Amino acid sequence: MADIPTANWSAAVRSGYDHWAAVYDHDGNPLVALEEPFMRAAVGDVCGRVVLDLGCGTGRHTLWLAASGATVTAVDFSEGMLAEARRKPGAQAVRFLVHDLHTPLPLTDAAFDGVVSGLVLEHLQELDGFFREIRRVLKPGGWAVVSAMHPAMFLRDKQAQFTDPATGEDVRPGSVPHQLGDFVMAAVRAGLRLDHIGEHAPDAALAARCPRAEKYIGWPMLVVLRLLV
Repeated sequence: MADIPTANWSAAVRSGYDHWAAVYDHDGNPLVALEEPFMRAAVGDVCGRVVLDLGCGTGRHTLWLAASGATVTAVDFSEGMLAEARRKPGAQAVRFLVHDLHTPLPLTDAAFDGVVSGLVLEHLQELDGFFREIRRVLKPGGWAVVSAMHPAMFLRDKQAQFTDPATGEDVRPGSVPHQLGDFVMAAVRAGLRLDHIGEHAPDAALAARCPRAEKYIGWPMLVVLRLLV
């Protein structure tokens, strides 16, 4: 995995998400269902804030941030995912950017009150640069909320995966088995302070709403970091 050039890695992951875009919002992903309420609780009130969404995908965090009164810039490298985001109600208020998060952001220093990033870390070969960029673009007193698939999922041979609607093939865009300590230490090395870390598993109530979660009840599936400047 480490031997794959970054450009080749990014191209493979991007292609996977371009194909996933058509069904991403509708395929009953249990990790997405588990993540969203924890992310919203960790972010809190954003009215009047300037917020950056890194790896925005189909806009599932972007659009509620904008609807809650934030001024939002949303970044992703998948044109397919961004096309889905742009066609949704409220998207006209968002500034969307096409960009690969393996490289420095085309954004000025200290421009944002907050940063959110949902379920992106497993697709990054190297974490230090990602967290350094978060630190760079945050204002003094700023915050970041970053979620990731829990590393324990790799113990069950699980990673980001979908069924291609055109071929019926199961596709894994590409995931790196980072450890929990990798997330935390990359953030700390970037100069961010850990305010909270949550590790979350599905329960019976989630499984009732999202049947694919049933086999993971009680198993760590999600990590949410809240970081401060």
